[in-house]
Amino acid sequence: MEKSPKALWDNCLQLIRENVTEQQYKAWFEPIVFEQYAEDSRTLLLQVPSMYVYEYLEEHYVLLLGKVLTRCFGQSVQLTYRVVTDKDHGLIQDVEAEPHADIEPMPAIDRANKSPNVLDAVRQDLNPQLDIHKTFQSFIEGDSNKLPRTVGLAIAEHPGKSTFNPFFVFGPSGCGKTHLINAIGVRCKEMYPQKRVLYVSARLFQVQFTDATRQNTVNDFIRFYQSIDVLIVDDIQEWATATKTLDTFFHIFNHLFRNGKQIILASDRPPVDLQGMKDRLLTRFACGLIAELEKPNVQLCVDILNAKCRRDGLKIPEDVIHYIAESANGSVRDLEGVVNSLMAYSIVYNSNIDMRLAERVIKRAVKVDNKPLTVDDILEKVCGHYGVSQQSVFSRSRKRDYVLVRQVSMYLAQKYTKMPASRIGQLIGGRDHSTVIHSCSTIEQRLKVDKAFGAELSSIENSFKLKK
Repeated sequence: MEKSPKALWDNCLQLIRENVTEQQYKAWFEPIVFEQYAEDSRTLLLQVPSMYVYEYLEEHYVLLLGKVLTRCFGQSVQLTYRVVTDKDHGLIQDVEAEPHADIEPMPAIDRANKSPNVLDAVRQDLNPQLDIHKTFQSFIEGDSNKLPRTVGLAIAEHPGKSTFNPFFVFGPSGCGKTHLINAIGVRCKEMYPQKRVLYVSARLFQVQFTDATRQNTVNDFIRFYQSIDVLIVDDIQEWATATKTLDTFFHIFNHLFRNGKQIILASDRPPVDLQGMKDRLLTRFACGLIAELEKPNVQLCVDILNAKCRRDGLKIPEDVIHYIAESANGSVRDLEGVVNSLMAYSIVYNSNIDMRLAERVIKRAVKVDNKPLTVDDILEKVCGHYGVSQQSVFSRSRKRDYVLVRQVSMYLAQKYTKMPASRIGQLIGGRDHSTVIHSCSTIEQRLKVDKAFGAELSSIENSFKLKK
């Protein structure tokens, strides 16, 4: 009786089990789920629990997989992985494996003479929890991040071998801390695949510790973290009042540091401002290198946006790029959010990305204390003050009231938005730059001779809640 594809895959697993240690089998092959086998295309579909497992199988066991598939299914079998990319939301991705060579089987391991370390399973089954998209290549260098980036790259290439241990990086939210420490881990893993690299948030570490305490497995928890070669912990300021977590991390830190393992820590403030943490830990945080990531300036924001456009194939006008950069308040996270929103609006409404759309998106997406005024904001205030509709201002009417509102709006737009006259004219009724220049000149001349008008204009400006 001919065996079913599932039975053939079970035979493959049996052969694999004979050629690897039990720990390796349980870590990498036992979690694989048989999905289906298409006889016509000779394609085998297997589900794996993460992208890291897929990459590890292809990097370390590609030959073994090729041998057992050829033995059980015959030659020219194409293997495809169904990768679970997000367990919480049930997201999956099918990935076609590299073609496997038809080669002779490996000899089985002599289990009687092999005494694997009890930590072999732990050492093999480790997902580094890194975001593979946050790399040094996508981390654009600028004046605000040059030192941390340079040091981070040196650490990634020589983990635990430099004086930058521990490496403590701090800075405000959105400045790129998580990107940088991820990039260090990704580069280190690329250069040293055998090293145990782990990224963990302070909150997740604390949750794991709490669970270990509840289950009476704290010693196992500590041994696991003491086995890491490159430990990356994000947002450690969240431990400020977690005394037991800090005491446990103190012992883990000491063990790793004494054994030359690399420690990378990120926080929104420097060690001296981490209130609630004991001095014995703060002095250890400060004994390596402390580097500050500052908010990116406008030019770096422009460079980041241009790089994102090139990487993602986006087309955003240069004036819109500069406007977004000036409006994001130095937050890389806000930059990415605005660009994603622009693309969504553009696709849904089938419209081009222009300044008016950028103003609408930023008004809703960027939450900063000193959010810059937009032309829409100014038009709304000026039209409200004079009791005139925006439609009337945009019209070609030369009615005195409409002309005044138009000129005041153009004057205030040039004063507060930093836009070129040509752009202001386009947004206020489609006028050309000469109309804007003439309007501004007219308002400036009137302000010199008409104190009542000056007071009226001041009243409008005060409604913006901005200083002149």
